Amino acid sequence: MLKINHIAKTFNPGTITEKRALTDVQLHLHEGDFCTVIGGNGAGKSTMLNAVAGVFPVDKGTIEIGGVNVTKMPEHQRAIYLGRVFQDPMNGTAATMNIEENMALAMRRGQKRGLRWGISSMEREMYREQLSTLGLGLEDRMTSKVGLLSGGQRQALTLLMATLRTPKLLLLDEHTAALDPKTAAKVLELSAKIIEKQKLTALMITHNMRDAIAMGNRLIMMNEGRIVVDVSGEEKQKLTRADLMGLFEQAAGKQIENDRMLLS
Repeated sequence: MLKINHIAKTFNPGTITEKRALTDVQLHLHEGDFCTVIGGNGAGKSTMLNAVAGVFPVDKGTIEIGGVNVTKMPEHQRAIYLGRVFQDPMNGTAATMNIEENMALAMRRGQKRGLRWGISSMEREMYREQLSTLGLGLEDRMTSKVGLLSGGQRQALTLLMATLRTPKLLLLDEHTAALDPKTAAKVLELSAKIIEKQKLTALMITHNMRDAIAMGNRLIMMNEGRIVVDVSGEEKQKLTRADLMGLFEQAAGKQIENDRMLLS
């Protein structure tokens, strides 16, 4: 479902601010894989995700989504294949529009725009049904402006909008980092529920080692623009924090005293 083949990216090449962000990254995800991505600041996690989303072109290598080579495809054209939830709850929704209008925008993602905009009663009922699955009471507030919702409610709505059209690939970019622990746990629970129900292929960046180990069927760790650890299946199920730190030390050739050092 996702093939990242030997991609590389350097920002500001040939200048004093040159930064090599990705070096020969290769990652293949099968349909239904739920892969968590962990690593310190500057490890290349978000750069890899942005490369997949088409935020910027890669210097070399190719990216395929669902068998389609999207390497040269601009970001707006990749929207039909992707769902994405950002770290900032404000980024995934239009604050001045109401809930049902946001849902309608998500439903029409990647389609050609015509003169018709009105939301039909059938669509409205479908949105109500989908919102009820969140368990947040948003199905009774469909005409409320999204800007009035809490961060957790907006992030849950963004998650629902990102999966409304069953994307080929769901990108979760530290989507609980800006939430309080209780709300973050709720959004993570919803994420796992939606991914399992729709059998989605997902790539989730997190700074939380516990979440990275607990969620999904595969875990990769990045360091200095490379994937240095890749565990899946039974090996991942048995993984502990100590195991993960040991694997990092072995792969990166660095000694660390605690997981805070690993993720800083």
